[in-house]
Formats: sequence, structure tokens, C-alpha cells
Amino acid sequence: MRFIALILPLALVACTQFPELDGAVSDAGKDAKYPKLLPVDTLLAQSNSTGPSPEEAASTLSARLAALQNRAAQLRGSVVDSSTQKRMKDGVK
Repeated sequence: MRFIALILPLALVACTQFPELDGAVSDAGKDAKYPKLLPVDTLLAQSNSTGPSPEEAASTLSARLAALQNRAAQLRGSVVDSSTQKRMKDGVK
């Protein structure tokens, strides 16, 4: 029984059509050289130097946080003003 349970999925996988990958790579890609291998320390130094500094990132996030908190405070207000609420209640009577 276990043998059949193992063979059935393998047989179903064997029936699938393999995708055609010949046209997926351009001629320039086929003729391209392999990339240079660099030490990890060099890559880490490059990644640290290209982004914003931690202070800039913190100030940007602080500004976004303040803007979102301000927007949330504005959204907490009443959707319908008091005069409209009064008219709605009077109309229901």
C-alpha cells in the first residue's frame, strides 16, 4: 500500500510537460561572463555605505510615525456632525 502511495504522485509528476526555457535567456545573457566573486566583507561594506545612516532612518521613521498618529487622531472624530445627527433623529420620529 505504501508503495502505491509513493508511485502515484511520482507518476503524476512525470506526466507534466517541462517548460521550454530555451527562449527565456537572451543571446547577451548566454554570452555573458560569470560575475566576479567578492569577499563578504567587501559586500557588507558596500551595503552599509549605500543606504541612509541610522540617524537619518530614525528621523524619517519618527516623522512618518508622527504623521500617521496625527492622521489616526483626525479619523477618530465623529463621522456625522451633531446638527446632522439631530436632523436624522427628528426625521425618524
